[in-house]
Amino acid sequence: MESCVLTGNEIRELISKNNLVQNYIDLDTQITPNGFDMTVREVHSIVSRGAVDFSNEKRKLSETKKIDFVEEFVFLEKGAYKIIYNEIVNIPPNIVALGRPRSTLLRCGANVGTAVWDRGYSGRSESLLSVDNEKGIKIYKDARVLQLVFMRTLTDESVYKGIFLKENL
Repeated sequence: MESCVLTGNEIRELISKNNLVQNYIDLDTQITPNGFDMTVREVHSIVSRGAVDFSNEKRKLSETKKIDFVEEFVFLEKGAYKIIYNEIVNIPPNIVALGRPRSTLLRCGANVGTAVWDRGYSGRSESLLSVDNEKGIKIYKDARVLQLVFMRTLTDESVYKGIFLKENL
């Protein structure tokens, strides 16, 4: 029986054959034994309120403002931010991915909140970066902050068709 979680070698093969991940910085550094490290392209402050409902009819995404890197880093006070990754992810119909913060980020008092990378999703993803450290955190451009863990599914019958398909491309 095949493992549900893809190994680093299986991820490398899918990157080579199917463009599972594109626009990475250094494949050997970013592939882990059971995942792929995602890196920071942009950091945004959240500047307006959002709205979430059941049907998405009243959904309103919060507006954001890009924070420029100065000397290759941004200093973030305690709070909530949006990050956009360098990498473009192309999830095939038989794979799903979950994102987990890298332990170094957690040890610095920050966390990354993510949703599921559904079967069929393709795009340059965004996540929530929560800085809980009272002293703040320095985030360098291209910092590895999130590990994507890829898992095989038992079926490929339905794929993602939501509004975030092809986001930030």
